[in-house]
Amino acid sequence: MDEIKILVVEDDRSVLNLITTTLKINHYSYISATTGNEAVSLCASHHPGLILLDLGLPDIDGIDVIRTIRSWSSAVIIIISARGEDNDKILALDSGADDYLTKPFSIEELLARIRAARRRMQYIAEQEEKSPVFINGDLTIDYASRLVTVAGTEVHLTAIEYRLLSLLAANAGKVLTHSYIIDHIWGGGVETDIISLRVYMASLRKKLRAIRPGLNLIETHIGIGYQMLRADTGK
Repeated sequence: MDEIKILVVEDDRSVLNLITTTLKINHYSYISATTGNEAVSLCASHHPGLILLDLGLPDIDGIDVIRTIRSWSSAVIIIISARGEDNDKILALDSGADDYLTKPFSIEELLARIRAARRRMQYIAEQEEKSPVFINGDLTIDYASRLVTVAGTEVHLTAIEYRLLSLLAANAGKVLTHSYIIDHIWGGGVETDIISLRVYMASLRKKLRAIRPGLNLIETHIGIGYQMLRADTGK
């Protein structure tokens, strides 16, 4: 995978210097912004593959930055914020962020999140190269446009829900363990748990069934993990 460019969006100069120095030492290419409007402009002109975004910006809220960028970019967005409440995290993730790191944070954890994001990007790129479109009964995933449809109707998924569905699709017919899914979606060293995974899976199923009631392509194996059934065989 080619080297990515990272956009750092942070108005606190000391935190900005800490992050950019860390990226420089670890040989990452980066650009930086101190306002939300500057971040949107740089994202449009430089097309970064990964964005490290603070939510508390001086001009516009980071949530609005996420929504604006996500409307036309699939760049990985990792939030770095002092807002540590669950509601803040959920809002950011539902708005299109991929991961959330709460201040204060360690340099080691930041680098682990970046490495995990790069592994996810590599995995998705490999799947898109193998097959641009996945079809399983009424379900279609167009990897090029990241468009998911059920019976021709678009399903609006969050970034994590999309990755979960893509991982299951890439392994259709196989049972994936909880640990396997967590490692491939969030990456090693990132805090998550089986309960969080169950919440995301329940939301994904709900959205698929909202269009086609009774659709049961994702099967739960209690105590083990999940499996995408093949529509033609039921296995």
